[in-house]
Amino acid sequence: MHITDEKQWIAIMPVEDLPTGNMVGIDLGDLSIALYHLDDGSHHATSNVCTHGNALLTDGWLEGCNVECPLHGGCFEVKTGKGLCAPINKDLEIYPVRILDDMIYLAVDQKA
Repeated sequence: MHITDEKQWIAIMPVEDLPTGNMVGIDLGDLSIALYHLDDGSHHATSNVCTHGNALLTDGWLEGCNVECPLHGGCFEVKTGKGLCAPINKDLEIYPVRILDDMIYLAVDQKA
């Protein structure tokens, strides 16, 4: 059996439009994605919806490499999507990010 993991790279925005230490929410089809520019200069993307309370994470707080949900205070590590504290019981989905020619690109399944 041959399994392929087909991803589509989508240009999201110029790097300069997402300042260091900030995050922005992006809707791509049925996906709600949070894009982060961390203090270390790296870019990451996760689902923008908290796995506990269905709140938008970009309405919460980004501190270092952790995002805190505005609804019940659950935290996630944005590089891995790992839930860090209660009430989180499920990790976030993460999406590959790359920078090319000063543009931020995001990889999503082709069906998105």
